[in-house]
This record gives sequence, C-alpha cells and structure tokens, in this order.
Amino acid sequence: MAGPVSDRQATTAPRSATAWALGGVAVVVVIGALVRFLEQAVPEAAEGTAWAEIAEAVEYPVYAILLGLLGNVVLTVTGLRERLSGGFRTEFFIKTGLVLLGASIDFSVIVRAAGPAVLQALVLITAVFGFTWWLGGRLGVDDKLRALLASAVSICGVSAAIAAAGAVQAKKEQLAYTASLVILFALPSIFLLPAAVDVLGLSPAVAGAWIGGNIDTTAAVSAAGAIVGEEALQIATIVKTTQNALLGVVAVALTAYFALKVERTASARPGIRDFWERFPKFVLGFLAASIIATVVIGVIGSDAAKPLISDVNAFRTTFLILAFVSIGLEFRVAPLREAGWRPIGVFAAATGVNLAVGLGLAVLLFSGVTL
Repeated sequence: MAGPVSDRQATTAPRSATAWALGGVAVVVVIGALVRFLEQAVPEAAEGTAWAEIAEAVEYPVYAILLGLLGNVVLTVTGLRERLSGGFRTEFFIKTGLVLLGASIDFSVIVRAAGPAVLQALVLITAVFGFTWWLGGRLGVDDKLRALLASAVSICGVSAAIAAAGAVQAKKEQLAYTASLVILFALPSIFLLPAAVDVLGLSPAVAGAWIGGNIDTTAAVSAAGAIVGEEALQIATIVKTTQNALLGVVAVALTAYFALKVERTASARPGIRDFWERFPKFVLGFLAASIIATVVIGVIGSDAAKPLISDVNAFRTTFLILAFVSIGLEFRVAPLREAGWRPIGVFAAATGVNLAVGLGLAVLLFSGVTL
C-alpha cells in the first residue's frame, strides 16, 4: 500500500509547485498591468497642476519597484509569498528585456554621432569599476557582491548587475541587494542631476553626457535627460547605450577573473567549458539583436523600420516592467541587515567618484559637440 501512496505524493508535489509558480507569474503580470495603467493615468491626472512635471518624469521603474515592494508586504503578511515565489522570474524577464534592448541600438549611429561617448564610457567604467572594486576590498566586502556593486555603479545598474551575477555566480540575495541600491540611488538622481545642470550652467551636450554616464538605469537616464531637453536626452541615450554595449566585455573579464583567480582550485584548471558555463548567454542575444536591427534598418530604411523597432521596444518595456516588479516581490530585508553598512558606503562613495570623474570627462569630451 505504501508504494502507490508515495507515487501519488511524488506526482502531486511537482504539480502543486507548478500551480503555485503559475500563480506567481499571474501576480507579476497583474501588478505589471497596474504599472502600465499608472504610468499613463498619473501624468494625465496631474496635467495642469504643480505636480505635472514630476508626474511626467516618474517612469515605470518607480511604479514597478514600489508596487512590487507593496505586493511583497501583502503576500508576506498573508503567508503566500514563499509559495508563489517560483513565478517571480526576475532573471528571465530582465534578460529577455535586455536582448530586445539590443534591437534599439544602431552601432553605425553611435559611431557616427558620438565618438566621444565610446572614450568616455571606457575611461569612466575603468575608473569607477576600479575604485569600487578597490574600496570594497579594503572594507572587506564579499568578492561576488563587490563585483556586482562595481558593475552596477560603473556601467548600467541592474542590467550590469544581472550580467555580473551570471559571470561570478552570485547569490540571488546579493543581486536583489544590489538592485535595491541601484533603485535607491537612481530615483533622486532623476531630479537632482537636472537641477545641478542648471546650477553649473552646463551645455546640453555636456549635461547629456554627464547624465548618461552617471545615472545607473536606462529609464532614469531617459527621464532626467528629458527634463533637461531634447539634445541632452539624445546625448544621454547614446552615452548610456554605449555603456550597455560594453556589458559583454565586463562580463567576459569577470568570468575570466573569477575562474582563473578567485575560485581556482589547485586540482582543476578552468577550461573553455568553464568560461562558457559562466558567460551570460543573453549578451550574445543582445549583440545579435543589435546587428539584426542595424542590418534591417540598412536594408529597408529607418522610416520603414520604425514601426517594427517601436513594437520591439514595447515588448522590451513590458519585460523590464515584469522584471522590476519581480525584484520588488523578491526583495528581502535580511540580506541588507547581514551585509551591514559597508556595501552601502562603497556604493555611495563610488557614486560620488562617478559624478566627479563623469563631469570632468563630459566637459573635456563634449564641450564642442552638437547633434
């Protein structure tokens, strides 16, 4: 009698887990739909009021993170969060969004219109990544966590943290912690950097380069650039997408460093297979999407390709919303307590260095640039 009962239990358990995971996906999708509604309804409701400019500047990452955190609290109180957590697929959602992001990057435009952006990105990423890595080491931050912090603050926030997490095989808690810090610092930057641009009297091109090189999330860069003006928005977007394109280089470098030095064992020398297993495969999809989009635009023309690219961007935004909602739902307080103040101090100091070095490079490289 025991055999058939055990078989039924073994069959029922996976089905139950799948059902709960599907329920988790449904929760993410419902919250994502609410985010879509708010990002359109709030600016319309605030139009003509003193809050109109702020309502227009706040984009979907803010709503997604906040609603995800609110959902996290509700599900935790009701005891459902752990059961539904199988559907909070942050990595899948954001990697799909990043692959689709590649379709919006035309390398020929970047090279033609923004040569200085490449130089700025290389110098800024090298300087800020190096400082963050060094300070994290001095303060005793775990190697994998400081790799995530350095990648996030020097390249493009959550996207870079995801790539670094794949390369160094970081824990989910470390990724959630880094993503939380990115959002925590990016939100005020949307408003503070445009205000600083006015105080410093920066030109649109310099302002765009400074914003694009400093704010960690692409959406927040767009919001801050739009507040300054159209030319600043274009330069900021080109600088940020150039940093995005360097994701793969940093991912490969981290893969090599952790395989050859940090986690190398005396008995086993890492081979090509180890590199391949660590390498975040979505980077290849990102590059492939960019190449395909560039070829398609070259063949049928930018006007004809515009509706197609627009549809791809809409899908990209949808997946990024689902990713940010999942980040909020997966967020845990315990890792923050365990990590203590050191990672926050490292991230804050690195942000200061990023602002100073980024401003110097923007003035040096973009003072004479016009589109």
